[in-house]
Amino acid sequence: MEKIFGRSKGLTDVPFSFCPGCTHGIIMRLIAEVLEELDIIEDTIGVSPVGCAGFSQDFFSCDFVGAAHGRAQAVGTGIKRSLPDKIVFTYQGDGDIAAIGTQHAIHTAARGEKITSIMVNNAIFGMTGGQMAPTTLEGMKTSTSPYGRNIGTNGYPIDLPKLVANLEGAVYVASVSVDSPKNINQAKKAIKKAFQVQQAGLGFAFVSVLSTCPTNWGLTPSDSMKWLRENMMPVYELGELKVAEEVKSL
Repeated sequence: MEKIFGRSKGLTDVPFSFCPGCTHGIIMRLIAEVLEELDIIEDTIGVSPVGCAGFSQDFFSCDFVGAAHGRAQAVGTGIKRSLPDKIVFTYQGDGDIAAIGTQHAIHTAARGEKITSIMVNNAIFGMTGGQMAPTTLEGMKTSTSPYGRNIGTNGYPIDLPKLVANLEGAVYVASVSVDSPKNINQAKKAIKKAFQVQQAGLGFAFVSVLSTCPTNWGLTPSDSMKWLRENMMPVYELGELKVAEEVKSL
């Protein structure tokens, strides 16, 4: 019988350890498939911070470097400048890159660092206990906003892809989701293009992926998908938010 689907060579044999219904595994599989299809596994160095995203170094078969909370892009910048022929990507949660790592996200894009960053946006701090994150939606209940996020005291959610898209050094910015087969295919295309941008040496590429966190949302996996569609998608616009002229030919 012909084998039509299997584990990507971009992944190790270590089983995913994420909570049931979490979509980290889908996102990591897409990245791994892209690394394999572009034949860059051996030339790639990933950077992960702490939190759920920090487990990524166990699952990818490329080289990996661990970074302090929020500092993955700073570490990735150093690696890329030291080893410009390598493909460097960061894999970060929204509670990392859009909170303690905000300054790195903004300045990495402003400088046009030739790395690729993937942000997993589940609108909450995951591993640390379900606290309110910069991406937490208005009225959304978390362990530190038990009555719901109050815009008057906590401010508005930060749509990081739109902020980054305004910076000259960012040449490709996309916001995608992995809630359906159609959107998973779109997410893979965006991730692939983000790596191709780096291969071409064009500038900074950033992809935000809407994700679920059933455990901290207090929902079943299926209800989490529904909640993402009904609540996150209206706030975080999907699509290619910025495609610089030099990227269009890729």
